[in-house]
Amino acid sequence: MEFKDHVCELLNTIDVCQVFFDITVNFDLTKNYLDLIITYTTLMILLSRIEERKAIIGLYNYAHEMTHGASDREYPRLGQMIVDYENPLKKMMEEFVPHSKSLSDALISLQMVYPRRNLSADQWRNAQLLSLISAPSTMLNPAQSDTMPCEYLSLDAMEKWIIFGFILCHGILNTDATALNLWKLALQSSSCLSLFRDEVFHIHKAAEDLFVNIRGYNKRINDIRECKEAAVSHAGSMHRERRKFLRSALKELATVLSDQPGLLGPKALFVFMALSFARDEIIWLLRHADNMPKKSADDFIDKHIAELIFYMEELRAHVRKYGPVMQRYYVQYLSGFDAVVLNELVQNLSVCPEDESIIMSSFVNTMTSLSVKQVEDGEVFDFRGMRLDWFRLQAYTSVSKASLGLADHRELGKMMNTIIFHTKMVDSLVEMLVETSDLSIFCFYSRAFEKMFQQCLELPSQSRYSIAFPLLCTHFMSCTHELCPEERHHIGDRSLSLCNMFLDEMAKQARNLITDICTEQCTLSDQLLPKHCAKTISQAVNKKSKKQTGKKGEPEREKPGVESMRKNRLVVTNLDKLHTALSELCFSINYVPNMVVWEHTFTPREYLTSHLEIRFTKSIVGMTMYNQATQEIAKPSELLTSVRAYMTVLQSIENYVQIDITRVFNNVLLQQTQHLDSHGEPTITSLYTNWYLETLLRQVSNGHIAYFPAMKAFVNLPTENELTFNAEEYSDISEMRSLSELLGPYGMKFLSESLMWHISSQVAELKKLVVENVDVLTQMRTSFDKPDQMAALFKRLSSVDSVLKRMTIIGVILSFRSLAQEALRDVLSYHIPFLVSSIEDFKDHIPRETDMKVAMNVYELSSAAGLPCEIDPALVVALSSQKSGHCNNIHCLAKAINQIAAALFTIHKGSIEDRLKEFLALASSSLLKIGQETDKTTTRNRESVYLLLDMIVQESPFLTMDLLESCFPYVLLRNAYHAVYKQSVTSSA
Repeated sequence: MEFKDHVCELLNTIDVCQVFFDITVNFDLTKNYLDLIITYTTLMILLSRIEERKAIIGLYNYAHEMTHGASDREYPRLGQMIVDYENPLKKMMEEFVPHSKSLSDALISLQMVYPRRNLSADQWRNAQLLSLISAPSTMLNPAQSDTMPCEYLSLDAMEKWIIFGFILCHGILNTDATALNLWKLALQSSSCLSLFRDEVFHIHKAAEDLFVNIRGYNKRINDIRECKEAAVSHAGSMHRERRKFLRSALKELATVLSDQPGLLGPKALFVFMALSFARDEIIWLLRHADNMPKKSADDFIDKHIAELIFYMEELRAHVRKYGPVMQRYYVQYLSGFDAVVLNELVQNLSVCPEDESIIMSSFVNTMTSLSVKQVEDGEVFDFRGMRLDWFRLQAYTSVSKASLGLADHRELGKMMNTIIFHTKMVDSLVEMLVETSDLSIFCFYSRAFEKMFQQCLELPSQSRYSIAFPLLCTHFMSCTHELCPEERHHIGDRSLSLCNMFLDEMAKQARNLITDICTEQCTLSDQLLPKHCAKTISQAVNKKSKKQTGKKGEPEREKPGVESMRKNRLVVTNLDKLHTALSELCFSINYVPNMVVWEHTFTPREYLTSHLEIRFTKSIVGMTMYNQATQEIAKPSELLTSVRAYMTVLQSIENYVQIDITRVFNNVLLQQTQHLDSHGEPTITSLYTNWYLETLLRQVSNGHIAYFPAMKAFVNLPTENELTFNAEEYSDISEMRSLSELLGPYGMKFLSESLMWHISSQVAELKKLVVENVDVLTQMRTSFDKPDQMAALFKRLSSVDSVLKRMTIIGVILSFRSLAQEALRDVLSYHIPFLVSSIEDFKDHIPRETDMKVAMNVYELSSAAGLPCEIDPALVVALSSQKSGHCNNIHCLAKAINQIAAALFTIHKGSIEDRLKEFLALASSSLLKIGQETDKTTTRNRESVYLLLDMIVQESPFLTMDLLESCFPYVLLRNAYHAVYKQSVTSSA
């Protein structure tokens, strides 16, 4: 209500003073006058759109009465205003009759500005608008105009002034052809106007409804209908062509300025004109996309809008980056040219009152005192006082009785407008960017905003401009106002959520493209695996022997590498398309290192990095192809090939985006060496550990697989039920090395710990059997030199077969572990040879008398590097936690006895060497007794058992052959080797 009173009072004062308005002369005064009228009109229209407005003011009055004990004094007037302004424009048309003269003069002054701005794209193109290179000889000349501030004035604002203004003073339309032409031109350009944010006003219907009840306005009604038809038919295509032109014009401008930023000085006007033109076209499209009767929907769907926004952002970035360049230029311009010209103009004035003379002199003095040194010293400039003085001077000199009339001294007004523009180039570049290129309105068109973004990502040629959408989120806070602080959080949160969503979607799209490229490369790498060369070798052999195999007409298999042979460069493969799309999208992600949205910093590259880490983790686990139901898993060598192909592609991403891909590898691959990753999901370490323990080694225990030391691999045995996998393909040297490459020392340590856990469970069972036979074993220990008594005691032992079986299982597990450790040692020796040799040297030269705790630390270090140790630290740890070559794998007993003995005697602080010597004496005594037996059952496999004793001594670092020969004749061993060999020959025959 108070606002309405103040507006009416001000408008009456302006009419009384007969203020002169001309946008090309007193720009600030005319612009603010027209803005005031449009704000007032918009406010009244918005008020009339509030459905419950009567109830709201009634509640307000009731609340006022309860609080203050009496109703608001202005309540009757407020209620009357609500009633009077039910049809706001009709009421305001009556209200503005006295103000018609001033308003129409201000509007008609647009006749030189608005038509020049509202040209077609062809006219712009013919005039080579915004082009810096069209006239190279004038490239360094400053861009000049008599109407500098009008050149970047918002087209949207001018159309509001013209349409609403001439509705309010509609009488001038019947008498002034210029006014009518302006009004019709504005009506033909748009179908609706923005009242506030996303609130729109449909101009043709509203104008027709207002004029239909006015006598003699049939011609105006026909004009409105014709303009509406023209707007529906041609406005869409006209604005589409303008956007097309602006895309190329802004691209050229941004390219030239990025190469020669010094041109930002003389051509600053071009930059702000380009930003303003592009901003107007984008806002027009946004406003009309959902509010236009669409005859041609294509005109309102612009899939290339991202490109236009991107070049706007690029120009904005140039202005922010090279602000000091522009400051240097315009500081010199103001002091060296503008001050001189203005001084001459003032001197030549025929009449210049004292007050006006003082203000003019202060302008000249302010500009003359400027120097480049101020810019170099980083001094903060502030010309707001000077601009405010010019605004006051416009008011003084525009009234009818002014001594110095601005209407008679137009050159002075135009010169001052130019100077004001130059001052803004020094101290108000950020404000100028907001004035000419603010697109915060997208905050209120979220659906359209997101739709444009999705269209941009779907079109490969536009994806390089997708960063424009997150950058637009930095504009949103400029639409907030200090008088409405409570909406800052709401708008800020929306800007953050949209920016986060856009960057996340861009990173996902890039990740998907990278994944597709990785899949293609993995397929190509798979073609080079040795298993695929069998057919090629077979064909070569058959060709050499002239054998004809296979069907005639069978297509010859393409060899790897054929995909790289191009007969025509126009042929584009799927991989080419993926790489092109990726390079375009990565350009966008890499465009800015970070952006600040509502005091939050976003880093686009980090989004990509995090998505790559997640996808790489899932891909590695997925490429194991582990099937729990069938217990199938990829061979380690094949997985390693796929992982290397994947990593090669990821490394190539560094060519597109400045990200640290090594950090991705470290984060992902180190997690894969643990039992679970950071998300609690199983890793390749847990999958392969489970598979080797639960599938391969379990089949060894079941007698379907045997360990062959000579081959250093586990091999399938012929059985009735064939296994679904070939053990040798998972346990030979190359596969174990591949496994070590994948799992690394940490993963191999986890594998060892899991193996040791199984051994400790077998030892626990063995302990039970020892406890069960403890009395007999104690007697045997003291009677090893009494053969008869030993034979009798042996027959009293129970569960002898169970002991043998469990010790064999332990030996099998230890044999597999020795393969894994050897493979790890080979891998580490290749990658870190100097470090491994240092560890080996340290282990080999540890003195015998070293404290066992210190020795165990050395052994643990050595074991982690895959080196064999006298005492297995992993086995010691596993057993200490219990605080209480043949088909039957019997040859694995030697390793089991030695390592179990070493671990147990280390735990129980006994002398390993003494205890093993005692074991050797007991074993040799028993075996010599077997040699005297005649019972076939007792002597069965006697020679094999002799050889087992020999293997125990050979495996042990604590026993020697001399010690063995002192208690067991070597001749028996020689005969045993001969007998076993003859038996194996007979069996194979």
